[in-house]
Amino acid sequence: MPGRNCGSFLKRWLLVLMPAVILLSFSFSAGAQVISQKIKCVVIDAGHGGHDYGCISADKKTAEKNVALSIALKFGDKIKKAYPDTKVIYTRSKDVFVPLDERADIANRNKADFFISIHVNSTGKSRQATGTETFTMGAHVNSKNFEISKRENSVILLEDDYNTKYEGFKPDSPESYIIFSLLQNAYSEQSLIFAQLIQKEYVKGPIKYNRGVKQAGFLVLWRTTMPSVLTEIGFISNPNDLAQMRSEKGREQIADRLFTAFSKYKKSYEGVGSESDAAVENERLAVEDDEKETTADGGSENVEKNVEKKIEKNDGLTYSIQILSVAKKLKPSSPELKGRKDAEFTKVKGLYKYHIGTYRTWGEAAKDLPKIRRIFNGAFIIKMSDGEIVGN
Repeated sequence: MPGRNCGSFLKRWLLVLMPAVILLSFSFSAGAQVISQKIKCVVIDAGHGGHDYGCISADKKTAEKNVALSIALKFGDKIKKAYPDTKVIYTRSKDVFVPLDERADIANRNKADFFISIHVNSTGKSRQATGTETFTMGAHVNSKNFEISKRENSVILLEDDYNTKYEGFKPDSPESYIIFSLLQNAYSEQSLIFAQLIQKEYVKGPIKYNRGVKQAGFLVLWRTTMPSVLTEIGFISNPNDLAQMRSEKGREQIADRLFTAFSKYKKSYEGVGSESDAAVENERLAVEDDEKETTADGGSENVEKNVEKKIEKNDGLTYSIQILSVAKKLKPSSPELKGRKDAEFTKVKGLYKYHIGTYRTWGEAAKDLPKIRRIFNGAFIIKMSDGEIVGN
């Protein structure tokens, strides 16, 4: 960066991003979006478009922009048909160029409940690289992630006045990515959940090799103010992956995988329990009915104890509502806890995950979720067992 050293670059970016860092760290402010209990709006972003072709196959017959658009439209149609009350918005529904900042702004303006950007991978070194991977916002932790984020972020070079618009950000400069490690994304947990669900579905095919869930500094994810992921559906440089991308059946299957992951995420986010949760609740109701019948002569005082004893035999799980995930232990008076003295934490892989309440069923936790989300807008239900977080 001519005439500017790394120190001045970081100082300038800190001034630009500090309000965002504060907002995301505290998870709530007067101007912050409050997540509703229902997923009302989804923004689907088909990567590249127009004069930006993205990755291109070796025979020059297939471009990333077209594959991404086809799958995005199929995925959106499936959501519309299954959930007519959920609004689906595309950052592009035809072959046009959309700047990275505008893609994120579309999601922000429409107060989307989550954002997914669809892309295709490529490598110029080998035709053997294959598989799917899904990224959440974060600092890259290895050179491969850095190369992918550089490629996707280089799209800004096709935009007019990109140097001013992105405050001097340079896609190929490692220094430009240092700032990403300072961001504390309030939606990182929800983004991670959705990314994991996507990868679990991808292994069912047609491109089965799972390259995992990763983090990298993607501009399009950084600028969004909701849970967001960027997914790479396969390698256009691999003949087998390419064959699936070119196939109508293959693209349909990929869209199906994304839709199934979305459906599972939606149920989890909205507080709809899994089949096992429903079984526990049904067992409870059945036990209550049995006890009422056998205690009609006045022995009802032992009903609740008998119910509790039988419910404990199901799976030993309880539920809680996670409100924060931070890198350091908070003081009880910390403003991040919003005065909630009942918040407890569980340490998981160096992170302190704060949660509220102990519930016997998912349904009980779901009843309290809306009021807690009015204060902690990224709150969600988690499963607990013996004081440990075991799932969501």
